[in-house]
Amino acid sequence: MGPGGRIAVNAPPESLVSQAWARTDVTPALRDELHALLDRHFEGVDPVQFSADLDEKSHVILLRRGPTLVGFSTLLVYETCVDGEAVSVVYSGDTIVDPEAWQSPLLARAWITTVNRLRKSYPNGRYYWLLLSSGFRTYRFLPVFWREFFPRHDRSTPAPASRLLDALARERFGPAYLPDRGVVRFARPQRLRPPFRAVPPGRDRDPHVAFFLQQNPGHLQGDELVCLTELSAANLTPAGQRMVAHPTP
Repeated sequence: MGPGGRIAVNAPPESLVSQAWARTDVTPALRDELHALLDRHFEGVDPVQFSADLDEKSHVILLRRGPTLVGFSTLLVYETCVDGEAVSVVYSGDTIVDPEAWQSPLLARAWITTVNRLRKSYPNGRYYWLLLSSGFRTYRFLPVFWREFFPRHDRSTPAPASRLLDALARERFGPAYLPDRGVVRFARPQRLRPPFRAVPPGRDRDPHVAFFLQQNPGHLQGDELVCLTELSAANLTPAGQRMVAHPTP
């Protein structure tokens, strides 16, 4: 962990670098870079709203190719109480990766490394990831790295997980959360731009992708599917375990 809470790792074969910054270290120039990258991929990215959303977060994970920003993910780590029990939560905000870096695992590795390190600062209760997904690529991150997550195509959400997801979503999103649909519908949604909306031919044969499309039919209008998984070593898939075994420095 470097100055200002930054984590950096070089990846010479890809010429990619990932960094994790404390949100308080984000400069005006970097804020403009983040907004510009998101705006290239999403419609409805109002700069004032984007800045306000960023100010609510605690950390930003960056992916660069040389000086060029090609991906980032914002997150908020916090503690709360549900049914009288302490819970620690990682909430993912804006996340985007430019197509040129879709094949790189570096942002995922940096994300997992960062949330594992932050656990030391948020030790109370079980540790959960609260994820909003308006695109199948984001949702597909769950089955790649986590054994158990909800909602999913091959298992109904157990009652305890359903109550927890519902409580966390109500607490964070208020009336924007539609519990009967399991989605968050923001008053000013961000929608993927046309080049990034289409599901590539054949991808809907993936049961996870097909489930996401069925579960969130309003994703093209910016509806966000609410997802939950426990951030624990026992819940990692083999791919997730490899990320932990080779964390970013």
